[in-house]
Amino acid sequence: MPGSPTLPAGPGVGYKPQHYRAILEDPAPVTWLEIHAENYMGDGGRPLAQLRHLAERFPISVHGVGLSIGGEGRLDPDHLARLKHLCDWLQPASFSEHLAWSTHDGAFLNDLLPLPYTAATLTRVADHIDELQEALGRRMLLENPSSYLAFAESEMSETDFLRAVADRTGCGLLLDVNNVFVSATNLGLDARAYVADFPIEKVGELHLGGHDEDHDDHGAPLLIDSHGREVADPVWALLDVVLDRLGPAPLLIEWDTDVPDWPVLAAEAARGQAALTRAGERAAA
Repeated sequence: MPGSPTLPAGPGVGYKPQHYRAILEDPAPVTWLEIHAENYMGDGGRPLAQLRHLAERFPISVHGVGLSIGGEGRLDPDHLARLKHLCDWLQPASFSEHLAWSTHDGAFLNDLLPLPYTAATLTRVADHIDELQEALGRRMLLENPSSYLAFAESEMSETDFLRAVADRTGCGLLLDVNNVFVSATNLGLDARAYVADFPIEKVGELHLGGHDEDHDDHGAPLLIDSHGREVADPVWALLDVVLDRLGPAPLLIEWDTDVPDWPVLAAEAARGQAALTRAGERAAA
């Protein structure tokens, strides 16, 4: 199956099977789709049949959530083989994974857990990315995490760590703008300063998603990266800051829990298209 070589600099959405008919009948303004790799590693059935049909009409981005790139153990060879099989027949326009770990002693943890930013972690993550890119025969994008705590042992900033990983492995970066806002709020950092220091020349894709608001045990604001609601206004404002550095780029709306009807998701994508249009106009002015 021929795939699209690149993602368009337009809005995409995370594909959900309940939207299949609506996407085919009226996809506007959505220009590409993302799938979670682990949902399509089987040998057949309706999910793969629908994906094959969608891939004939839309560029597809494959987003992995289970490789545990930051884990201390080796990458799971069976998982890697299934991922390679998926990418070989689908030929997606992009593949991405998280800067996180989710396995320990052979057990899979249902979460994406943060890492200390040290030289040892850098070597481990880079080795895993090298193995992954060699196995897939393609360049991957690495996504910045949402954080709820900081490690005292960290030796460098997150942006410096991501820059070093990209320089060492040749991988690209996926900049999740909501993750930046969530981490900055939870850790008391400046989100705009993070964006200003991010290695923007490495970015191949942007993500936006909704978050939930809570408070920690001390009453301070605590944001949870839930992907269960519309994108918050401050995150849209931070996106404008990103686009002023990057220019228009592939922009994904993530909505993975409490998934709404298609018109609600399409409206979020339309808001993304408007942000991309304004960024292009500002650049041309």
